[in-house]
Amino acid sequence: MSSFSNPHFMYLFDLKNGRKKLAYGRSPQDALDILRMRLTEEEMEEILGDRYVKISQREMQSYVELLG
Repeated sequence: MSSFSNPHFMYLFDLKNGRKKLAYGRSPQDALDILRMRLTEEEMEEILGDRYVKISQREMQSYVELLG
């Protein structure tokens, strides 16, 4: 199956320390699930899962300094 059948989006989730965490997925919940596979439990606890912004790849450069 082509990846074009299931579009993925980029999300910036707020962290407790004021920074942002970049993730991708079909939905915000899917993006968090993907992060859960990559990060430790302690790192996941820093993510505020209900506070996010959906961004495009073109916008990513303007958020680089906020990533944590």
